[in-house]
Amino acid sequence: MNDSSWGAPPQAGYWGPSDQGPVQGAGPAGSAYDAHYAQQTRPMPIVPDVPEHGGDQDDDQGTARPSGPLFRDEPFHDQPVRDEPYRDPSPSAQPYAAVPQNPEPMPDAPQPAQPQPSPQKKSAGRDLGAAIGVGVGLGVVIIASLFVVKAIFVGVIAVAVVVGLWELTTRLEERKGIKAPLVPLAIGGAAMVIAGYARGAEGAWVAMALTALAVLVWRMTEPPEGYLKDVTAGLFAAFYVPFLATFVAMMLAAADGAWRVLVFLILTVVSDTGAYAVGWRFGRKKLAPRISPGKTREGLMGAVAFAMVAGALCMQFLIDDGTWWQGLLLGLVVAISATLGDLGESMIKRDLGIKDMGTLLPGHGGIMDRLDSLLPTAPVAWLLLVIFVGSG
Repeated sequence: MNDSSWGAPPQAGYWGPSDQGPVQGAGPAGSAYDAHYAQQTRPMPIVPDVPEHGGDQDDDQGTARPSGPLFRDEPFHDQPVRDEPYRDPSPSAQPYAAVPQNPEPMPDAPQPAQPQPSPQKKSAGRDLGAAIGVGVGLGVVIIASLFVVKAIFVGVIAVAVVVGLWELTTRLEERKGIKAPLVPLAIGGAAMVIAGYARGAEGAWVAMALTALAVLVWRMTEPPEGYLKDVTAGLFAAFYVPFLATFVAMMLAAADGAWRVLVFLILTVVSDTGAYAVGWRFGRKKLAPRISPGKTREGLMGAVAFAMVAGALCMQFLIDDGTWWQGLLLGLVVAISATLGDLGESMIKRDLGIKDMGTLLPGHGGIMDRLDSLLPTAPVAWLLLVIFVGSG
């Protein structure tokens, strides 16, 4: 067999079969030459047989067989490669490593360490910054109107009543399909507040009766289907929002009415704040989990304690002829009525399947979400102040 039978042109540094000597064009043989390239000598890898059909085909195990040369300097050939050493004439060249027949699987790339979740902090449940900002803004408006001109504060009450009625009737229609007539409710509600300020309890009751009659008649202009539930919801709304708010206007009508209203507002706000602060920090035992899961017995105790202290101070220093022990009793009753009012609106919202009555006040919800504890507290505060210091 001559040298051309290998099917490849001779290359420098390639040695043919050991029984035929160096291939034409190879480097000179000799001990010095062999010693120089001794460290560059590496055995050729064992190349698996190529199937007759050729091409990149997969065997039964799904492993692809090579169809071309394994190495860059290896020529294509038709005969199997003999196990002869390969010598690279370049001293700086690195020998090709043998390809393992059964390579070990590559280890998975290291994954970045996942951050461990930090312990969840107890949430306050609302945007506290927005709630404080809105509360301060409302307080400035209320106090300014309260001590400048009483009639302006009556207008503030009337506006709050109309907006509260709109929120309540809108939610009733959205969630329950109940269409309480808003127009007679809004007009009658504003009239109730004005009548209570001008004519006292008698004027408030007359305006309430006329509002109820207007609701019954207004609903007659629509089909009879759902009449009973619509007018029932309308009467409930008339009593719940404007009639209870009328007692604030009746407090304002006294000679020291501005101070009475201020004490009523302070005690209600302090009660809510005490319940919120103590309940959020120390609350463990639920007060009424089926109605309002967030309220706790510890929060109620905080409301009572805060309101009683505030009541003693307010009655002693802000109300003429008032005493500290009257303030303790007033604070206790206000804390209880405010909590019941909050639970009452929570019952309504749970029945409607909503979290807030509206979104008008950031951090608070809607107007009704702020009136919930004020409305049922107003008649209680009015009555106790009349008992303690007279109607003025």
